[in-house]
Amino acid sequence: MENTIITIVLIAVIIIAAVRAVKHFKGGGCCGSKGTAVRSKKKLKSPKLGEKVLVIEGMHCENCRNRVEHAVNNLDGVVCKVNLRKNTATVSYSSEVSDAVLTQTVEKLGFVVREIQQG
Repeated sequence: MENTIITIVLIAVIIIAAVRAVKHFKGGGCCGSKGTAVRSKKKLKSPKLGEKVLVIEGMHCENCRNRVEHAVNNLDGVVCKVNLRKNTATVSYSSEVSDAVLTQTVEKLGFVVREIQQG
């Protein structure tokens, strides 16, 4: 009898985990937005001085992408575009922005910046 109860509980846990995993990887809003976050469309107002590519760990869905883009786009003189498949954020800038400021902005959201490359 005990083995039957344990088996039923394990099957239920596996089913719940599978349903959540499918929803998560379909962009179902793992961060609580249910995929309704709006993507920002900011453009640089001055000529582009350079570009940095941030390698970010922990982004999984459209909401993650939108949160990172929104936070970085709030910085003056920068525009951010996230690529979820590559786990990168390309930051174009018209005024210098330090790696420390970019890292702090992204990590404040709960993600990890693994590397910053000059573009």
